[in-house]
Amino acid sequence: MQPLALTLGEPAGIGPDLALAIWRRRAELDIPPFYIVADADFLGWRAKQLGLRVPMEKATPDRAVATFRTALPVVPLGVAVSAEPGRPDRSSAPAAIAAIRRCVADVMAGSAAAIVTNPVAKNVLYNSGFAEPGHTEFLATLVQEACGKKLRPVMMLWSPELAVVPVTIHLPLKEIFERLSVELVVETGRIVAHDLVRRFDLARPRLAIAGLNPHAGEAGTLGEEDRTIVAPAVAALRAEGIDAKGPLPADSMFHEHARSSYDAALCMYHDQALIPIKTLAFDHAVNVTLGLPLVRTSPDHGTAFDIAGKGTADPTSLIAALRLAARLAGSASATAVPTSPVATTAW
Repeated sequence: MQPLALTLGEPAGIGPDLALAIWRRRAELDIPPFYIVADADFLGWRAKQLGLRVPMEKATPDRAVATFRTALPVVPLGVAVSAEPGRPDRSSAPAAIAAIRRCVADVMAGSAAAIVTNPVAKNVLYNSGFAEPGHTEFLATLVQEACGKKLRPVMMLWSPELAVVPVTIHLPLKEIFERLSVELVVETGRIVAHDLVRRFDLARPRLAIAGLNPHAGEAGTLGEEDRTIVAPAVAALRAEGIDAKGPLPADSMFHEHARSSYDAALCMYHDQALIPIKTLAFDHAVNVTLGLPLVRTSPDHGTAFDIAGKGTADPTSLIAALRLAARLAGSASATAVPTSPVATTAW
């Protein structure tokens, strides 16, 4: 059995709080074994601030599973962390980046089953000179460096109720019309279908493709993009043997009966995808990276600086991310993914 590799994330955020709290409830919640890449002194200090008694042991990935039973395994980060809750400092970005690098290296070397990433603060990373758009792109860059292949990562937000994929992600609305193309939709659909088979064990995944414009363009009267981009992309996917349908009016794709007709929805822009899943599964949706030769999941929330260090952060999404990572990696430690939010108790 291999452990999961958990990143520290932004040290001034709630990631460290959640890791400590979840380890304390590991037996109650049947959490798959994980280690965290972090500064042990920093974690001990944060546990003391939270009033949590969490024994920790410096470990290597190969000792993490055995250690997990009695102590939180901490793989040394190599960066001293000084950030206080809610107050990122000069140690924040180097620590967050170093943890991601180490976890990717461990999984690529076969020492860990999958990566689970705690949230980072993009503005903190950007201010340090970080050149990647975000977590997902940085992971892809690191994997490409390790395997020598150009890869295209795809972000999927998954929950038992709904799985969504934004074809374009962090773009101003006015740029979507320039960036969206038949090729982009087809490539995204291909990757999603492939990984739904490979990772989620779906024999023939069903994809629902949203239209870009209201009413999927209303036969061109509300925009030509659905006829000139989305419809040809759907036809190309179907020609490849992928069960895809669309373009569909996005306003009627996400009610319960409609959701039962597909396994994942491809949406043309960020909010078209994230609004429905955050409405249906705000506390327990999981960010999953597709298109890479490793499994990566992440809780679908941010750093929550306002509640860091207070012991009030909800661990449900990180619990779901750990469980799903173990399941997708085929780990023997995988547990059934809950079909409803995990009940939380006081820390």
